[in-house]
Amino acid sequence: MTETQRKIGFLVCLVTIVLAVLDMQIVSAATVPIVRDLDPGHGIDKIPWLISAFSLASAAMLPLYGKLCDVLGAKRVFLGAVGTFILGSALCGAAQSIGQLIAARAVQGIGAGGLMSVTMVVIAQLRGPGEKDAKGAGMGGIIAGGGMAVGPWIGGVLADHASWRWIFYINLPLGLAVLALGALVLKLPSPTGGWGGHRIDFPGAGLAATFSTSLLLVTEWGGKQYAWSSPQIVGLAVLSAAALGLFLWRQVTAAEPILPLSMFRVPELRWGFAIQGLMGAAMVGSMYYVMVYLQVARGVASSSAGLYLLPMAFGMTAVGIVSAKLAERGWAERTFTIGGSAVATVAFLLLSTLGTHTSLWLLRADMLLVGLGFGMLLGQLIQLVQEAAPAHQLGVATTSIRFFQTLGTALGAALFGTLITRLYDGPGGGTDALASLTGAERVAGISAYVSAMDTVFLCGAGLMAVCVLLGLLLPKSRAEQATSEGARPVAVGT
Repeated sequence: MTETQRKIGFLVCLVTIVLAVLDMQIVSAATVPIVRDLDPGHGIDKIPWLISAFSLASAAMLPLYGKLCDVLGAKRVFLGAVGTFILGSALCGAAQSIGQLIAARAVQGIGAGGLMSVTMVVIAQLRGPGEKDAKGAGMGGIIAGGGMAVGPWIGGVLADHASWRWIFYINLPLGLAVLALGALVLKLPSPTGGWGGHRIDFPGAGLAATFSTSLLLVTEWGGKQYAWSSPQIVGLAVLSAAALGLFLWRQVTAAEPILPLSMFRVPELRWGFAIQGLMGAAMVGSMYYVMVYLQVARGVASSSAGLYLLPMAFGMTAVGIVSAKLAERGWAERTFTIGGSAVATVAFLLLSTLGTHTSLWLLRADMLLVGLGFGMLLGQLIQLVQEAAPAHQLGVATTSIRFFQTLGTALGAALFGTLITRLYDGPGGGTDALASLTGAERVAGISAYVSAMDTVFLCGAGLMAVCVLLGLLLPKSRAEQATSEGARPVAVGT
């Protein structure tokens, strides 16, 4: 590829990541207009599926996307994922019922799983000879994180000033432009053999999808639609555990496993996957419960609460740009991983001091610090994993890091939700009664809820502190080893 083609390809990838991330978050702010239009009588009960159908389909496809990239080539899989996403977006915009919209969201999610993961494989293959591609991985990760922060706000704006259908229709011209430019410009390495030279482990992919889907349903429904001890949740948990066991057995016995366990022998991959999962759990705590704090404890409208995530998005973007520049000058991914985890730990410790009258400017500063910490992690972890992965497993390694983040986010949401429910000791008997409390009881209830929330942020700090320890286990780069050795005498050959 020429330098101009590479730049166009890089821009296409960034637009693709924006599309995927925004559609993951944007619908949450438009659920009320959607229900009012499609099913005002009973649609409110189906709102969770608008979010879950997308995330479940996306997570279930991730392991298969990685293997397909390594077998068929990233360009073919990328174009297929974009086409599926465009089809799902068109179906979402044209939906005439909640059921149709949920089904269309699942189709959109299948494509979005590739947009988020396969795009990072394409970025890695766009690098020139000898380049580290720090800018590519860094900006891709930062845009993903920033989109998570601003997505709900954009969704609210479109829902308030235009039809909710434009949330999906706006993807069509952008998606078609990505599809056309990707087909014309991208010239990526093609693996030898294709379908004939490889056997896709479809049973393994099915078991991975079963495990992730049932686990995500446990975290979505547990303690909400169903009690944790209900037959539905217990049954899903048993199914998830059984699918995981069968999946691991399949990966040991399959000729070409969908997620080769040999990858976990590589320290950068093993600890990189773990850090990404823990970061996903902590990130959902920082974003979701800050939004809850603003709306419940401070009375901020939901449309305005999203603006408080903008400092986080700004911090991610700013430090991502700086990190990419420093990485080009030889700074190691291990340094960013440890530093980002440490900064995020401090940020969560500060969030754990929130009270019912804490200055909102102080909260904005805390969120900026959260963004600075996560910004150092998002792109550099992907870069770390891609550089350490064997060349023939680049697709699997890249999609796996996204897969572990998805699982970490789901488990973090369930853990924090259960924790805050158990710790709440205010009036009304539980957090569900907060909305109906008045007077002194409401003041006491909010105070108890904020106190429980502070414990959640402390747990987030603990998760990020573990990330610091795992970062220290990462092998040092050659440059770091040379620096640590200092002026050690060099032996001359015999």
